[in-house]
Amino acid sequence: MSGTTQKGMKPRKIPMRQCLGCNEHKPKAELIRIVRSPEGEVSLDLTGKKSGRGAYICRDLKCLKKVRKSGRVAHNLECEISPEVYDKMEAELTAGDEA
Repeated sequence: MSGTTQKGMKPRKIPMRQCLGCNEHKPKAELIRIVRSPEGEVSLDLTGKKSGRGAYICRDLKCLKKVRKSGRVAHNLECEISPEVYDKMEAELTAGDEA
């Protein structure tokens, strides 16, 4: 089903997002969303459906380390992110690679 819904209909638009680490535009489904909930909690949103302000990174540990060093996620989400949160995100990302 190569991107079309039915015969003769227009192909579906694939939502694109930019990775904060490498600055590449990729399909939303290939990226991981980092979300700040309305309560202010920052976490990885592997489903992409949690409510709150989001930022996107590749499923690559290098991109997470790059945004951690530069502080781009904190700037994008408009909040401070503690080192423990980054450590937890790194653990979740590496656990996802092993599965």
